[in-house]
Amino acid sequence: MNNHHEHPTETANGHLEHTHVHDQASLRQIVNRLSRIEGHIRGVKTMVSESRPCPEVLIQLAAVRGAIDRVARIILDEHLSECISRAAKQGNIELEIEELKAALDRFLP
Repeated sequence: MNNHHEHPTETANGHLEHTHVHDQASLRQIVNRLSRIEGHIRGVKTMVSESRPCPEVLIQLAAVRGAIDRVARIILDEHLSECISRAAKQGNIELEIEELKAALDRFLP
């Protein structure tokens, strides 16, 4: 049984550049964390609609931000340990690093 999920990346002209392979257990962990964050966001939305005190809302938003940061860290760690090392073995590490830099430029303030 294959416990990895592959994501081919296509260029603008439709050629495959490389493939990302993700462990199913890791994907489940990330999806579960995102589902909890989604529920937490709904809770914050309810707090706002109920006119709960601003400090309480801000505390909950800080918790959501922390949870999102933890998911991002899991994804980054996996990318560095799996995707970057695989790209190095396949000889296309420069492309992988450029894609990571572009993503980090958008992710980091």
